[in-house]
Amino acid sequence: MQALDGCSFAVERGRMLGFLGPNGAGKTTTMRLVFGLVEPEAGEALWDGRPIGLKERLRFGYMPEERGLYPRMPVGEQLAYFACLHGMQERAARAATVDWLARLGLAERADAKLEELSHGNQQRVQLAASLLHEPELLVLDEPFAGLDPVAVHTLAEVLRGEAARGAAVLFSSHQLELVENICEEVAIIDHGRIVATGDLDELRRRSQRRRIELQLDGGPPGWFPHVRGVELAERHNGDLHLLADRDVDPEQVLADAEGSGRVLAFSYGPPTLSELFLELVGS
Repeated sequence: MQALDGCSFAVERGRMLGFLGPNGAGKTTTMRLVFGLVEPEAGEALWDGRPIGLKERLRFGYMPEERGLYPRMPVGEQLAYFACLHGMQERAARAATVDWLARLGLAERADAKLEELSHGNQQRVQLAASLLHEPELLVLDEPFAGLDPVAVHTLAEVLRGEAARGAAVLFSSHQLELVENICEEVAIIDHGRIVATGDLDELRRRSQRRRIELQLDGGPPGWFPHVRGVELAERHNGDLHLLADRDVDPEQVLADAEGSGRVLAFSYGPPTLSELFLELVGS
């Protein structure tokens, strides 16, 4: 079985790239390949145009989807240990540990064992382990999974800060609204192939679909525009969310709506990231 097939994309320093795809599309395999955990039969992963070796990987940070920490080892002790593995001196490693635990709201849990922490706090510790050595490339596999809104906000701010520092940030997520809010670039993979990559706004503009939001007052129950190439995505009371083919004239939709009731609001534009995703990889 072929896990990746012509999978090619890039992430630049100072940028955040959302790596998206259905379950089993090849996201985790791609990330593991960057760290030498799987070997490609053809092709290679490059950093600054050169093959990635141990020297380069020591300057990377990785947060796997599955826990990669010691459950019975005190949090502060193991974070300092991981920092030393990346080449930091012990004093610097301990200082970075104290700093990141404080920044992530875990200063008082430094002596706690990992298994004593909640899922969200374990996730924060794992994030800290990937950040202690100020990586040039940060790779995170589903970092937002299972986090509450406060933790999601904290993590998003950390990722923005890492990109502002100059790191290249690559992360996968199924939370597409979140990706749309914090990423300028995406790469979408399906069945091991990259089906779209680049600036998110440009990809949305190039979509073959358009999004229409319509609020209608006084229209007949179940009203729908009699315009070819338009489909109903969602209806809530008098609010309709429509998807239209790119060549559909929105004025036709508006005129049809005005002939059926009072139009309170009407908007037309490119699809959301979620809609673009479904267009490219199917439901």
